[in-house]
Amino acid sequence: METSDVVTALAALAQDTRLAVYRLLVQQGPSGLAAGEIASKLDIAPATLSFHLKELSHAGLASSRQEGRFVYYAANFEAMNALVAFLTENCCAADCGPACVPAVACHPVHFPAPRRAKRSKA
Repeated sequence: METSDVVTALAALAQDTRLAVYRLLVQQGPSGLAAGEIASKLDIAPATLSFHLKELSHAGLASSRQEGRFVYYAANFEAMNALVAFLTENCCAADCGPACVPAVACHPVHFPAPRRAKRSKA
C-alpha cells in the first residue's frame, strides 16, 4: 500500500460518523448492509450518510453494489488488511522485548470464512 493511500484511508477514518459506519460494515462482513439499514442502525440522515459512504468508498475502504432498488455497502477487507499491515510493517523491528507484540508478524489478522448453509441429509 502506498503512503498516499494510507493517508487517504486514515483521513477517511478520522471522523466519528465515518468510523462508526466503517466499524458497522466490518462487523457485518462481506455481505454488507443496505444504505437504509446503515442509516437506521446509526441514526444518520440519508444525505449525511451518503456523504460519508462516498468518502469511505473514495478511500478504498468500502464498496457498493446495486441490488434492485437498494444499494448495499460492504467493507473492503483487503484494503483494511493492507492498511493494518502497512501500519505494523516494522513493528518492534528495533526492540522485540516482551512489552512489544507485533500485530501482523506474530499474530496475523484472520477473518473466518463465510458460513455455509448446512446440507440436510436426504
